[in-house]
Amino acid sequence: MTNASRRSFLAGLLAAGMAPQASWADTGNPAFLAAGKTADDRFLLAGLDTAGDILFRHPLPARGHAATAHPSRPEAVAFARRPGTFADVIDCRSGAPLARLTPPVGHHFYGHGTFSEDGSRLFTTENAYDTGDGLIGIWDAADSYRRIGHISSGGIGPHDMRLRRDAAGLVVANGGIQTHPDSGRAKLNLPVMQPNLTYINADGQITDQLELPQELRLNSIRHLAIRNDGTVGFAMQWQGDLGADLPIIGLHRPGQPARLMAEDDPRLRNLNGYGGSVAFSRDGRHVAVTSPRGGVLQIADCDTGALVQEIRLSDVCGLASDATGFVITSGQGIVAAIDADRVIPRRQHDLAWDNHLIPLS
Repeated sequence: MTNASRRSFLAGLLAAGMAPQASWADTGNPAFLAAGKTADDRFLLAGLDTAGDILFRHPLPARGHAATAHPSRPEAVAFARRPGTFADVIDCRSGAPLARLTPPVGHHFYGHGTFSEDGSRLFTTENAYDTGDGLIGIWDAADSYRRIGHISSGGIGPHDMRLRRDAAGLVVANGGIQTHPDSGRAKLNLPVMQPNLTYINADGQITDQLELPQELRLNSIRHLAIRNDGTVGFAMQWQGDLGADLPIIGLHRPGQPARLMAEDDPRLRNLNGYGGSVAFSRDGRHVAVTSPRGGVLQIADCDTGALVQEIRLSDVCGLASDATGFVITSGQGIVAAIDADRVIPRRQHDLAWDNHLIPLS
């Protein structure tokens, strides 16, 4: 990492903050962001309120994946699906475009990003595809999202990334899968892949890494959730042959071994080896994972690791929590709440919701 990149990283994590001219209250206070596809195959990012109604729409040039919201200004960034080369900055008061970010030549985005706590920096997960290096791009959100540098992600295939809650810095899910745009979404290094969870401090230095045991090295660490105490929840996607009761959810704290949820529960097979999204309940007692491939939502007890609930829902993937419990979206256009063993529909849209439901609080 260059000195300029390190200074930029530090500024984003430790700066005092900016005085916004507009706030999220000007948008009607959306509760969630979600990418989707219309019935006539157009792509968009939508802002949803707590009832599941759409407050704004922004058209995307191709399929979106996840998004991130500025902590104070009513702005969001919608990321292209891997391997994508656009990230749209959106005025959430109207859905109007503010900027379109493109990665440097030789890079592509991996579908996720996050703002610094003060909102002065945007961090993006990226692949330098000629070398296979995973990178975290750094953008100056106070200067029209100017690109100002990058640091190492600590592995190959960085996908999801979150701000840490136990210390200043980032935690990155390095999925371990090498790709190249010339090969589309083909996985080029399965014989040697090794995913990891990487912790980066406010100096841009790697301070801790979790690697899975060798027998689980094909379990790509892809998506993250952060509990209030700093515990990281991670969802995995198995890249080998199916058949075993594969753990798909894990919990981790720096300096400790991972805790894999429901390791001996045969219902793990219902996930079909695929964790689409992961979220903690608001009280931190439970962690949930969705699987669109299995058509199932599973909820585990964080203390015991046991599965406590399983709900079937076709093409379910988007997942978040609110004051009432877990909230999900599906490829069938459903926005629904989970209450005990019931799916309680909030709204049905003529859209196919994509992988993630991004909470704004």
